[in-house]
Amino acid sequence: MGYPRIGPRRELKRALERYWHGDGTRSELLATGRRIRESTWHELRAGGLTQIPGNTFSFYDHVLDDALLMGAVPHRFRELVEGLGPLETQFALARGRADVSPLELVALQGTSYHYRQPEFEATSTLGLQPGELLAEIARGRELGFELRPVLTGPLSLLLLAKAAPTAEPGFRPIALLDRLLDQYEALLGVLADAGVTCVQFDEPCMTMERSPGEIDRLRHAYDRLSAVRDRPRILVTGEYGDLAGALPALAATGIEAIGLDLVHGRRIVADLAAVPGLTGKRLYAGVVDGQNVWRTDPFATLDYLRELKTVFGDLVVSTSCTLLHVPYDVLAETALPAGLAGTLAFARQKVSEVASLAVALVDGPPPDWRPVPVPPAARRDDVRARTAGVHDDDRVRLPYPERAALQADRLGLPTLPTATLGSFPQTVQIRRARRDLAEGRIDYERYCEYLRAEIASVIRLQEDIGLDVLVHGEVERNDMVQYFAELLDGFAATRHGWVQSYGSRCVRPPILHGDVARPAPMTVEWTGYAQTLTDRPVKGMVTGPVTMLARSFCRTDLSLPEVATQLALVIRDEVADLEAAGLAIVQIDEPALRELLPRRGADRTAYLEWAVATFRLASAGARPDTQIHTHLSYSSLREMREAIEGLDADVTAIVATRSIDWVLDALTDNTLTRQVAPGVYESRSGFVPDIDLLHERLLKGVAAVGVDRLWAVPDGGLKTRYTWQLEPALRNLVTAARRIRRSVARDG
Repeated sequence: MGYPRIGPRRELKRALERYWHGDGTRSELLATGRRIRESTWHELRAGGLTQIPGNTFSFYDHVLDDALLMGAVPHRFRELVEGLGPLETQFALARGRADVSPLELVALQGTSYHYRQPEFEATSTLGLQPGELLAEIARGRELGFELRPVLTGPLSLLLLAKAAPTAEPGFRPIALLDRLLDQYEALLGVLADAGVTCVQFDEPCMTMERSPGEIDRLRHAYDRLSAVRDRPRILVTGEYGDLAGALPALAATGIEAIGLDLVHGRRIVADLAAVPGLTGKRLYAGVVDGQNVWRTDPFATLDYLRELKTVFGDLVVSTSCTLLHVPYDVLAETALPAGLAGTLAFARQKVSEVASLAVALVDGPPPDWRPVPVPPAARRDDVRARTAGVHDDDRVRLPYPERAALQADRLGLPTLPTATLGSFPQTVQIRRARRDLAEGRIDYERYCEYLRAEIASVIRLQEDIGLDVLVHGEVERNDMVQYFAELLDGFAATRHGWVQSYGSRCVRPPILHGDVARPAPMTVEWTGYAQTLTDRPVKGMVTGPVTMLARSFCRTDLSLPEVATQLALVIRDEVADLEAAGLAIVQIDEPALRELLPRRGADRTAYLEWAVATFRLASAGARPDTQIHTHLSYSSLREMREAIEGLDADVTAIVATRSIDWVLDALTDNTLTRQVAPGVYESRSGFVPDIDLLHERLLKGVAAVGVDRLWAVPDGGLKTRYTWQLEPALRNLVTAARRIRRSVARDG
């Protein structure tokens, strides 16, 4: 259903950053993209696939690509992109400019991949721009490949989008469906003229809970598209879950094929056979997991496929979703624990699994098939005993009003405190030192000297800017999850297991394969050192248990709540050690809290109960005068607001930059009653907000909750920025906050 696109050695990341920094040319970047794209086609054919997906490569984000394919450039970017080519237009929308903030960055459907959220309003201009797509199709044909173009379906393109800031109140992008369908109909004609025989429309939003009206719109859309004459065959996929009520609606249309995620949305065959019209479609059976790295059980999966084949005569074996979410090749990993590699399948291995299952479905299992080995034993009785001994009292702190008074006395912070959310730029020197340490060119003590010097520099910069609460900059960390995983028992880290998070940002999710324990403190040395350099409070920074779980490739032999409890206990111990080192503030980051949220309401309550309980177990061991912060990503759903309150954190920072109104609504209706820090500018963009913009956004927060409960922060860490970008932004933030303080003092 799709393939990784960063290159086996992150060639795309390096080419992008060279181009953005002015060290590489446009032609060099395009050449890198062409090599990755074409090598993928050859690799998939060599792996045994009979259908090759096209249009899965992107220089930044495929959702943004598909919006631009339909001509959906928001009005606020019109002047900015005038005269620009397709590549520069995409970068302008994704990265912004000095005076125009970029499109919002949002997690895609509960995965760790983030897309740039398209913006629509009633007056949005649409117009098909198929040049880039047609050029790829033509190039594929030159090389002997008949590509199946993969695009975001019309319903999901609108449901993934948001109303533009200038849209009328109450406008929803779905209102533009018929106008958008005009462009999709035109696209089908263009693809037919180009000789395309099949096109894939992904509708991941339809595997979430949807209203009857939205399902009716889905049927309407594909009734229209299937009625187009002289068009390619249409395959509609439902990734990341069960299509549920959307499946009968799709089956009732004239499309030729439907792709099902039969890993996360497994259906018994009798239920599928009972869906009217489905047995007459080609069924793409997504039985190989595109989101996790464990090998597929070949014998059990083959039995299921055989059962499907008795009902669906036209059956295609496929992955459950795009393989964008897994690394390239497990064979590149030479340092995994003994026995673990044989239990894993990355993208290349998953392609082989698809091809092997398809052959076995016709010819029977080959003689070299073996059961999937059991992962190496990683059970620890001491860990199991400790998790079994957790009680409800372990999740309870002193009531918030009482501890808030103690924290105010201890910290002595001003009205509307200013802070950042953790990371500072990873300098060239630090990255080089980390690489030199790994390759043996420097010893650990020399490496520590680099880190201490960088921490001292970060502290001095923050003091000069005037921030009230400081951070040590996380200079020792390669990633907010991987860093901790490398220090914990039960995890395995890869060397080349990169996956794309967004744009040029790549991460290496660790593999959580055993019981989790903490051999030693993980952050105390560096944060404790930072606190000795300043009289201002320094935040201890740890990644929360749910985010550790969500952004790892997690074991499947234990329930998620049990694994999360193990993680919570090691974080609880880390918090205690930070307190012992003199830290008065500890931030437990949970940006992925919503990523694991089940796609349908029936399962959400149970998830939020154990997720909230997990966070409280991690944090409730803290002293009452220790201020616990957390950092959450976009979480506007009502049930998420209630869960945020249930976390019982003293200060909650929320990604809200250009969606701040929902946070303010949640504050004014008293769903959230503690201190809050709605991010007032996007940290992942080079956009530098001016003082007036930050002042305006902070005033909205003041109007909603009063100045005593509000913090002034960016919406995330600053790791991906440069000092010349972050310094003016933070100085403007401090100035805007001080302007409000003066106003409060003047007006009483």
